[in-house]
Amino acid sequence: MKRAADTAVREPSLTDALVPMGVLVVLVGGALGLFGLDALDGPLQVALVLCAMSVALVAMRMGHRWQAVQKVGQGAMSSITSAVFILLAVGALIGVWNLSGTIPTLLYYGIQLLSPSWYYAATALICGLISLSIGSSWTTAGTIWVGLVGVADMLGVSAAITAGAVISGAYLGDKLSPLSETTVLTAQMVKVDVYEHLKRQAWTSVPAFVIAFVAFLVIGLVKGPDVTNPVGEQIELNSLNGIYHITPLSLLPLVLLGFLSIRKVPASLALVYSTLFAGCLGAFLQPSVMRDFVSGSGNIVIESVKGVWSAMANGFSIHSGIGEIDELLSRGGIDRMLLTLWLIVGAVTFGALLEEFGLIGRLIDPVIRSAKSTGRLYVTVFACAFGLNIVAGDQYIALVLPSRVFRLEFAKRGLAPTNLSRLAADSGTVTSPLVPWTSAVRTWAPCTAYRPCCTCRTGSSTTPVPP
Repeated sequence: MKRAADTAVREPSLTDALVPMGVLVVLVGGALGLFGLDALDGPLQVALVLCAMSVALVAMRMGHRWQAVQKVGQGAMSSITSAVFILLAVGALIGVWNLSGTIPTLLYYGIQLLSPSWYYAATALICGLISLSIGSSWTTAGTIWVGLVGVADMLGVSAAITAGAVISGAYLGDKLSPLSETTVLTAQMVKVDVYEHLKRQAWTSVPAFVIAFVAFLVIGLVKGPDVTNPVGEQIELNSLNGIYHITPLSLLPLVLLGFLSIRKVPASLALVYSTLFAGCLGAFLQPSVMRDFVSGSGNIVIESVKGVWSAMANGFSIHSGIGEIDELLSRGGIDRMLLTLWLIVGAVTFGALLEEFGLIGRLIDPVIRSAKSTGRLYVTVFACAFGLNIVAGDQYIALVLPSRVFRLEFAKRGLAPTNLSRLAADSGTVTSPLVPWTSAVRTWAPCTAYRPCCTCRTGSSTTPVPP
């Protein structure tokens, strides 16, 4: 009976391989088309789960049993165990760093770097620093973009160039921060150490940013307006000094995280240590913030414990009356990582099923065989990731599939897995904002609908107007 069952399994046909990809395009495109930004809050994840189920049905049609499908799914889940712990720790850390003043201090000092004579370059640098500290290009662009593009509009400088500077800085931090979920996911898929992956990414990310920075600096010096700096009035980040006790001591948790990273402490443990240290430090440096956050009971010890615990679990929230500050700092928490984890689970399971049952190989193997040289293989990986961004409209799919599909080929040719992790990130993540219908662009799209209203020139917040 067992031998008969084995012979019933057939190789996938081209139609078998195309069906799941067609389902992917329809469901992901439908989710983004019907729900817009809200697709990231569940519909997109459901689409990926349904895509995985479509692969399961095709596999069973090929003769595989349901038990085999389950086994592949279990393997997919076990492959991201480390990533899950790291991402949960990242959520806790971001919430506590906002509560303890670490991220607000970075913002406060960073905004001082702005100068009208090098506005574009300063924009890229500030967004890079912020993205490095929070590990999210989407959050950096989706919040800081509002203020910086608004200021650019008021100054008469190019909003398009400013937007490019925002993206350049945001993706530098996204690529080099150990807090970035895309960085963690890519390293996990290729089975390399996160910090080793970060080192390799620096080889391409840092030179690319330096080139962009020099270009923005030259453009700003040649075309920049000779005006006074209105950024403090526009975004009101200087008001942070009235909310938090701004001191370099608040940056010690960041220093600790860097030290632990250098000492190669496991990423999840390093994140937890930095989180707890930031919570203890914040109890002394930010007692008023702690009290306001938890509706203080009068006992500073209880307020601090409750505040740190709550920020780790559910994130930090602030109601300063300044929209940009509230939007940027009201984030973090383990619970806010669950949607990201759901998205990753769907993408990884979909990719694992495609790989295990030979469906993606049916499409990619001819291309791999034609890539005789190492250079052609690299170009093939890039084309695959960029193509998936175009077809699927989601950078997680563009990261997961190439990482899984080309991993064995890189090993067969004796190429270091860090080369694949760097290439997958360079092609899957960074090309996402170049495709108008990807989830990344849709996340930032509302920011372009904001322009300074007449009262913004006196320092009030921006107001949305019809595009």
